[in-house]
Amino acid sequence: MKCPFCGDPNTQVTDTRENEDGDVVRRRRRCVKCDKRFTTYERIDLKMPHIVKRNGNRTEFDHAKLAGSMKLALRKRPVTIEAIDAAVDRIEARLLSMGEQEVPSEKIGELVMKELKKLDKVAYIRFASVYRNFADVDEFAEVIREVQTRPRRGKADKGGADPEHDLFGG
Repeated sequence: MKCPFCGDPNTQVTDTRENEDGDVVRRRRRCVKCDKRFTTYERIDLKMPHIVKRNGNRTEFDHAKLAGSMKLALRKRPVTIEAIDAAVDRIEARLLSMGEQEVPSEKIGELVMKELKKLDKVAYIRFASVYRNFADVDEFAEVIREVQTRPRRGKADKGGADPEHDLFGG
């Protein structure tokens, strides 16, 4: 580390400490030449990949935009902000672990849908309808069947009626 006072590249670390969260390292240093002391801070500098949109344009990854689109899909759903933030963090971690400089926007959309499917099935269907640009009701029905864990049976349905007939009017 170069001394900020005299510019000499020979400095010694006299003390090292991490902050409470463990994401910043503080180092006290002493210049060998001029004997002045100074402090440096080290933190992780992670570079998110650039996003390649469907039209070929490239843009920087935007944490707020990702969180906003998930919050829009989850609007008025019983999901906490903490759960949404954790999902966004998982998506970012996955993007970083890919080690790519560029990622297609479709990949991010698929990661969002995977997280929404775990958080809230209604939000998943909302997002999928926009992301996949559903053309008709049949596409909604297909996604609903995909997320349905078990057929819904009402009081009148104890005799074994077809649950798909009841759900989709078919």
